[in-house]
Amino acid sequence: MKDKEFDLIVFGATGFTGRLVAEYLHLSGAGGARWAIAGRSLDKLGKVRDELHLPPAVALLKADAKDPAALKALVARTRCVITTVGPYQLHGEPLATACAEGGTDYVDLCGEPLWMARMIDKLRPLAEKSGARIVFSCGFDSIPFDLGVVYLQAEAQKRFGAPLPEVRGRVARVKGTASGGTLASMMETIEAVRREPGLIKVMANPFALTPGFKGPRQPSGQDASFDDWADAWSGPFFMATINTKNVHRSNALRGHPWGADFIYSEKLLTGRPGQGDKGRRKAMALARFTRLQNLALGFTPMRALLRRFVLTQPGDGPNKAAREAGHYVLWFTGKSAGGETLRAIVKGDRDPGYGSTCKLISEAALCLVQDVGRDATPGGVWTPGSAMGLALVRRLHERAGLTFEMAA
Repeated sequence: MKDKEFDLIVFGATGFTGRLVAEYLHLSGAGGARWAIAGRSLDKLGKVRDELHLPPAVALLKADAKDPAALKALVARTRCVITTVGPYQLHGEPLATACAEGGTDYVDLCGEPLWMARMIDKLRPLAEKSGARIVFSCGFDSIPFDLGVVYLQAEAQKRFGAPLPEVRGRVARVKGTASGGTLASMMETIEAVRREPGLIKVMANPFALTPGFKGPRQPSGQDASFDDWADAWSGPFFMATINTKNVHRSNALRGHPWGADFIYSEKLLTGRPGQGDKGRRKAMALARFTRLQNLALGFTPMRALLRRFVLTQPGDGPNKAAREAGHYVLWFTGKSAGGETLRAIVKGDRDPGYGSTCKLISEAALCLVQDVGRDATPGGVWTPGSAMGLALVRRLHERAGLTFEMAA
């Protein structure tokens, strides 16, 4: 693999998020990696290179997401592909397939469980044969959550000699917006469920990405409830649907080191610890809003209005000041079999949907090709937590503005 022309290719570099990835790789030095940018238009790629002041060594490569022959030729030139071209259920399969067949590592920003479930079955035998490491969900969904659990459980093993049977992931603070790609993916998923109502069972199943395994009943994340471990009220968190599935898949791919009966839940804290009735009202309002939102999104005219007037359009996104003003704080709390409480805190220093995500996916790709050998992570379809684990925790802590620490 080291004789490839490039270490990384950023596919979709003319899009808003792809451009941020290219900018981050340039400004960070990309760990000394050889990299290129790719997309449908060489003219647009040239403008990106000029506007970002990328060095001439960053090659411009033309390939269309719908052209399998061009994609096959593209992935043959690199050790790893970073793709930001979503929704993946519309545009992702040809590129992921080309990587799985060609032995090229692949990372994306996918938060679309219906597509991921289908791709796991299709790509796993191809990737295991070729040696390709296919890693979905390398952005805000789901790296901070997936790795937050990995980090906490590693600490539990050190302190108690055993994993925590239950972990609660809680969004303590968040400032910033979900990316347009995330929202567009949600809309496409709703359309898929409308066409095939039986898919709603896949969306509701926390073990939908662990084929052949079904764990214990998991807590509902759609209600308003008081979290006694956090001493605060909590309500639904809209990304829990995908994050929860990835956490359980990480456990399964690692051979269930946290136990086959592991329980994980994910919610948004709606008040400060001990805030009382104000937090309760916020949690109940959030739960009602979530129910109404789900009903509204099932109504075709409402989806049409959102597409036209609300969803971030391709090429759009928050400006630099807004991205840098964003941040997030996540809590991961568990109790040992002996009743001892342990909490990890994960913090991100940028807007989660763009400013942090562009760093997360870039460092995930670099970690895969520079830090993780195929003896540790062979060909297959992985999560960030199972493919890279603590190696990625260390890299993100050192380079990407994330902190992983244990609460006092």
